Amino acid sequence: MKYLFLTILILSAKSLYSQNISGKVELSIPVGQEINVSLLNTNFKAQTDSLGFYKLENIPKGNYKINVTSTGFKPITQRISVLENENLNLDFELQEDQNELNEVVVSGTLKPVKRLESAVPVEVYSPVFFKKNPTPSIYDALQNINGVRPQLNCGVCNTGDIHINGLEGPYTLVMIDGMPIVSSLSTVYGLSGIPNSLVERIEIVKGPASSLYGSEAVGGLINIITKNPTNAPVFSADYFTTSYFESNLDLGMKFNAGKKAISLIGVNYFNYDQVIDKDKDNFTDVTLSERISVFNKWSFQRNNNRLFSIAARGMYEDRWGGDIRWEKKYRGGDEIYGESIYTKRAELIGSYQLPFEEKLMLSFSGNVHYQDSRYGTTSYIANQKIGFLQLTWDKKIGRNDLLAGIVSRYTYYDDNTPATKEAENTWLPGIFVQDEITFSPKSQVLLGMRYDYNSIHGSIFTPRFAYRFKANENTIFRLNAGTGFRVVNLFTEDHAALTGSRDVIIKNDLKPEQSVNVNLNYIQKINFGNGTFMGIETTAFYTRFSNKIISDYETNPNEIIYDNIDGYALSQGISTNIDLNFPSGLKFIVGATVLDNKNVENGISERPYLTENFTGTWSISYKIQPWNLSIDYTGNVYSPMKLPLLSETDPRSPDSPWYSIQNIQFTYSGWKDFEVYGGIKNLLNFTPKQNNPFLISRTNDPFDKNVQYDSAGKVLVTPDNPYGLTFDTTYVYGQNQTIRGFLGLRYTFR
Repeated sequence: MKYLFLTILILSAKSLYSQNISGKVELSIPVGQEINVSLLNTNFKAQTDSLGFYKLENIPKGNYKINVTSTGFKPITQRISVLENENLNLDFELQEDQNELNEVVVSGTLKPVKRLESAVPVEVYSPVFFKKNPTPSIYDALQNINGVRPQLNCGVCNTGDIHINGLEGPYTLVMIDGMPIVSSLSTVYGLSGIPNSLVERIEIVKGPASSLYGSEAVGGLINIITKNPTNAPVFSADYFTTSYFESNLDLGMKFNAGKKAISLIGVNYFNYDQVIDKDKDNFTDVTLSERISVFNKWSFQRNNNRLFSIAARGMYEDRWGGDIRWEKKYRGGDEIYGESIYTKRAELIGSYQLPFEEKLMLSFSGNVHYQDSRYGTTSYIANQKIGFLQLTWDKKIGRNDLLAGIVSRYTYYDDNTPATKEAENTWLPGIFVQDEITFSPKSQVLLGMRYDYNSIHGSIFTPRFAYRFKANENTIFRLNAGTGFRVVNLFTEDHAALTGSRDVIIKNDLKPEQSVNVNLNYIQKINFGNGTFMGIETTAFYTRFSNKIISDYETNPNEIIYDNIDGYALSQGISTNIDLNFPSGLKFIVGATVLDNKNVENGISERPYLTENFTGTWSISYKIQPWNLSIDYTGNVYSPMKLPLLSETDPRSPDSPWYSIQNIQFTYSGWKDFEVYGGIKNLLNFTPKQNNPFLISRTNDPFDKNVQYDSAGKVLVTPDNPYGLTFDTTYVYGQNQTIRGFLGLRYTFR
């Protein structure tokens, strides 16, 4: 009888607690992070799975407040009533907490954290930012980010790199999903092949990050985080064209593969095949290009919400520039000059959380990059393979938030240049550890160190220190210090070594570059009574290089001489970003950076080539709600830069002028699932030839067949060569497209 009574009591209690609450939570900006769902003032709590679904079980009937939270998003609190024998289905969408600067970042410390809570300053840019000035690639999209400048390095083939705070492209590490696979060859040739369509957000760290990421993260890093298949739209399409007849198409589609896997496929196609010569030098103003990129990412649902995702991308590009009469039959010959580049690239990226109680994450990537290029008669054929494997352990112990990892990177590189006598096989194993120590809610210290062993250069040690002080909810100070290093791969660093007619001279065995960096960061949030918000972020930075590799264009105008600096190099300055939002919907994003970069040898200080002293950027946006019309006005401005000349009689200006590229866009969103956008790029119609007789020297004799030299190898002034020049393409500092219109259409089905 006693057992029967107990059974009836249990069944009765179970009937009182048989109600469930379930549903799905989506993020307005998907980032694939933890989402917590709870009933306030109770012990009923849950986390969503990798697809965003949650379930609270055995809830007693009654009235509650359900609370949904995720780092960097505005929380949702809602009153609900749970009735007897009734299950509730509640879906939510969390909106990004834009005005609180609370984006979630991972690049600073290799773990998700609020931007303001990170001891390392990280800047975050979402697709909304890049849509203000639509571009076909990440390389072009970065032009409106303060302190970041896409730099063209060739006036013919238009390859380029990314400068951060005035430092050349080789000092910038470009990653995809935290994997350092965009390097060396792909830094020069592959940046333009990364489509905007696969981007979830871009995180930028300015200053050395070698203690976490190793070689190449000397001047800063750009982490391109790809879309999460879970929260991507079912289908999306985006097409735009310009009055130059550039065409760019992005397609995206997701589908479920069973109950525990979801896949996202993205395709980007870019085509530009118009031969345009507005500066009348008989050479193409802009490189012609046909490019296709295919991206596929999978996300798998696992027990205990453990992460498993894998992605692959393939890219092919055919580009050429040169004499407007060039055809493929002239490739590699000396009849008509052309620079023709075929690029094939494949990438694999993955992350797998090991099935242990401890948080162990295995990350891996691999890529192959094949380059078949002709610069006139110069052949550059290169093959690069990179493999990367990393295991990290994440653990919180009291005030200590520990992260430790072991990593190994393999690089295979071979080309047909004299500098590479045989294929290079380089191993770079390493180990790193960092500890974030929270002394109080206001005070936090990060200590880190990394040890790498390079199979060519030996042991490399890079320490790191960061301190964050939160004076109050609106004022934050951060101090960061660390060292950086970069191993040498010469011919992927300076495109001028391949194009034009200069000979390449390597004076000594090049040593790895090393740097010491300190920066001070200050953030101030101001909330005005009328709802206006202002965010101010200012950073002062200082970097001192030893063993910096410098390219000497001046000693001999027919040579590029490479050597480690006999002295030191400095990069220092101050940068400010201001984010201003008005209740009316008017929004300003304004940035400015003042730079002082110099190389110091034998007590003599010189400013490096293609380094500006000042850069400014802005984005002004406003939406006219009754008309469903958004207006975006974006632009940048750069101070003069030192440019490489060929001789004392070279008539071109030794410095670039002040110049600005400005754009305006109008977007109509009044139709369901559709957006129509259009506008004008380069409103001021700026081109680099202004105030110069020509940009590329000797386009009438690109093979230097009629150039005469004296006994010392100096170019002679002749009636056919009045300035004593050779063919040279290195005089370039900005894009060579005039004012142009653009028109596009977006479709999104969720």
